Amino acid sequence: MTEVATARRSRITPEREAELYEAVLDLLREVGYDALTMDAVAARTRSSKATLYRQWGGKAELVAKAVRHNKPGGMGLAEIDTGSLKGDLHALTMRSDDCEMEQNSALMRGLAMAMHGSPELMNAFREHLIEPEMAEFHRVVQRAVDRGEIHPDNPAIGFMIHMMLGGFAARTLIEQQPPTQAFLLSYIDAVVLPALGIARD
Repeated sequence: MTEVATARRSRITPEREAELYEAVLDLLREVGYDALTMDAVAARTRSSKATLYRQWGGKAELVAKAVRHNKPGGMGLAEIDTGSLKGDLHALTMRSDDCEMEQNSALMRGLAMAMHGSPELMNAFREHLIEPEMAEFHRVVQRAVDRGEIHPDNPAIGFMIHMMLGGFAARTLIEQQPPTQAFLLSYIDAVVLPALGIARD
């Protein structure tokens, strides 16, 4: 049964899948998560609802996978390897320009609010975005530990992803400004790296 289900879920080409995800993100920006419907996605993408449900199961999974697919650069953080943790984090930041960061910040604020009222969306985000992101950060930090950049017992290691997400989210909350490359690069150098025991250059 699993093989049959997998075969059914793999009929959409990667190009078509990317097109669907882009349409979902456009709709999210236009109407928000609560008002987003599978009917609207089907109409926007000229798909059948049956196809959408067969491929993604429901709105929450479709949205989570669309956001995951929208990660800049087409690869995960763990695939960036510049030879230093600072280089890796800077390379991650530079994959999005300021306009993309502003759009993504607004999108994520809306989805964060929606998660409070939707356990299904929260679970989908944990499965498809949060847990994979945490695993990637763990691999990147482990490389830094193996290189001797970070002491393995540094207590800040467990809070690294919290620090990164906090810097991204708090700029708008505190300063009413979107995150920018310049802000995040400065934040990484001034806050994240020193907390991990890496001295500023």
